[in-house]
Amino acid sequence: MTEFRSNALIALGGNLPTCAGMPHQTLVAAVCALSKYDLRLRAVSRFFHTPCFPAGAGPDYVNALIEISSELSAEGLLAVLHEVEAQFARVRDQRWGMRTLDLDLIAFAGQIMPDRETYARWLELPLAEQMRESPDQLILPHPRLQDRGFVLVPLCDIAPDWVHPVLGLSAREMLADLPDEAVVEVQPL
Repeated sequence: MTEFRSNALIALGGNLPTCAGMPHQTLVAAVCALSKYDLRLRAVSRFFHTPCFPAGAGPDYVNALIEISSELSAEGLLAVLHEVEAQFARVRDQRWGMRTLDLDLIAFAGQIMPDRETYARWLELPLAEQMRESPDQLILPHPRLQDRGFVLVPLCDIAPDWVHPVLGLSAREMLADLPDEAVVEVQPL
């Protein structure tokens, strides 16, 4: 019997200490915690220091990106990510606030979820509305990944040729489209 495994991209971040230590130590511990599930680690980016967003909202972040393969569905993988976040005292009470650990499912097997129309709505949502509204369902690929240096720089570290299933641009091309200041602020640890 052949198993079917899907590849997924997961962004990791944190800016508060946990039982594992400082944010970079928490990211290492989170990757180890994920390995206890039936997830195969395919690649890990370097760790990067990034400014908190929005500016002044807390300590700066440590960010990274991993590629895994799994037999889980996208929803099943998201549940595992939330479980691991909870192990590191993640509390979901403020959008874009300080956090001990953030595990974002960025892309899953080239899928567009839940459908192209809903995805397009979130892709085109103005920043002011993004800050007030959050989706009540899984949106894939992550509708803001092309705007975020703290996602694209680590993504280019491990998969520069990965192609966005809606935009048709590679990670390298999306990174090149960002303003220079959004790229230079993402510094390797």
